[in-house]
Amino acid sequence: MKDDFEALLTQYAPLLSRVASGYEANENLRDELVQDIALAVWQSLQRFEGRSNLKTYILKVAHNRAVSHVARQVRQPATDRFEDEMHTCGAADAVSRQLEQEQATERLLRAIRRLPVQSRQIVILSLEDLSYEEISDVCGLSVNHIGVTLNRARAALKKELTNE
Repeated sequence: MKDDFEALLTQYAPLLSRVASGYEANENLRDELVQDIALAVWQSLQRFEGRSNLKTYILKVAHNRAVSHVARQVRQPATDRFEDEMHTCGAADAVSRQLEQEQATERLLRAIRRLPVQSRQIVILSLEDLSYEEISDVCGLSVNHIGVTLNRARAALKKELTNE
């Protein structure tokens, strides 16, 4: 069982990291959230009944844990929220393009983090290439509601990113 979980964790670690990035900007808290999600997945695997695919189930656990994390952070007093951003700028075009891509990704993640939690969850699942039906299964909402929320969230993100 332990070896199976380690293999599973290795397979889905990038996915869990991306989910955590959508909810937490602080790198240390994000790492803590990833560990918390991994523990929640470990604890819940025995309840997995196979009614959905494993990836969808893991995403459901991850998003539930991330939403709980956000709720806890909102209740806690604000601490130092400054992020250290260290970028190595070189003259090479490849480094410049990579830096631009990282900055664009960070802008998108900041904009996603500003969405309401339900919209944020749906956008992140959409970015993971889940179908509306799979997102519906994870969120417990109708497929139509997923479509409407996703369209509104995309419009809000587009508006925010073009205003920056």
